[in-house]
Amino acid sequence: MTKLLLSLHVLAAVLFIGPVAVTVSMFPRRAKAALAGGEDRPQAEASVRLLHRITQVYALLGLAVPLLGIGTAQVMGVMGDAWLITSMVLTGLAAALMLLFVVPGQQATIDALDAPQDRAEQDRAVKCLRLLPMTAGLFNLLWAVVTVLMVIRPGSTTGA
Repeated sequence: MTKLLLSLHVLAAVLFIGPVAVTVSMFPRRAKAALAGGEDRPQAEASVRLLHRITQVYALLGLAVPLLGIGTAQVMGVMGDAWLITSMVLTGLAAALMLLFVVPGQQATIDALDAPQDRAEQDRAVKCLRLLPMTAGLFNLLWAVVTVLMVIRPGSTTGA
């Protein structure tokens, strides 16, 4: 059972968190191009909408990662280990960044594209776009640290 749960946990992380990491990184540059206008605007706008949709869907699917991780940890008997608790806290922080900054920031851009005459929406999108690269980088950094903790497992007696 442990090997099955661990395999599903790793697969979910690769298949669901990987695409989110890519889309949140690509979004700000494409959003700036879409909001700026110009001849690239229709293609950039289509890209922005697709990246936002991928972010939303895969972030939701990504909930399987911590759920499978908790199941795996329980079966392995490592729920109280410091490396796992740290990983869970960092995963929670990554989720909070996604919910509080990334998705709302992306949505502000979509709203601005839907209402090009609304100056307030445009200003809100520009403000959000200032934070999106930083929050995307922090989101990805948190997942990188969690991945390293999962591989190294400091103090663990369950593996290498």
